Amino acid sequence: MDIQTPDRQVRLAVDLVNTRTREPEQLTTPADVRAFLLEHGEADPITLDEDDLVAVRGVREHVREVFHADPRTAALKLNELLEEYAVRPYLSDHDGSPWHLHVAKPGATWAEWLAATTALGLATFAAGHGFEALGVCAAVDCERVFANAAEKRPRRFCTPRCSSRTRVASYRARQHAQ
Repeated sequence: MDIQTPDRQVRLAVDLVNTRTREPEQLTTPADVRAFLLEHGEADPITLDEDDLVAVRGVREHVREVFHADPRTAALKLNELLEEYAVRPYLSDHDGSPWHLHVAKPGATWAEWLAATTALGLATFAAGHGFEALGVCAAVDCERVFANAAEKRPRRFCTPRCSSRTRVASYRARQHAQ
């Protein structure tokens, strides 16, 4: 398990939301959730069932709302997630992992852990960078979200690829209109 840093928590939130976009659903089975958790530094044993899959997808939709909301509403949504899922932070070195901070209750389900961890990460990120640093891709054919810590470079697209596609489409539309 990686140490729970704010950067990791924000990346976890962004990646969780981006498991469902206009592309095919990426979390279709409990095994998909397990793979997602392993890819994000969690260690075995990870045991999940269909109820966990449904719960993780529910958390994902709550976290998605933060990226689509105005700052006041986003803060309210994060505070609601923190109130429901987070506990007073505590240090843990369970399962031989290095010391790290937990904000979910001991014995939390994976969905509860994701809710608490991603809410804390996004809240910390927004407090440091502002909610304008959390965004939804401006490409018309993309729904991916992103977090941009670069203070002087506002960002509108999730990747340079989406930015380039949008620029090319705009150029072609102008050429066609002439």
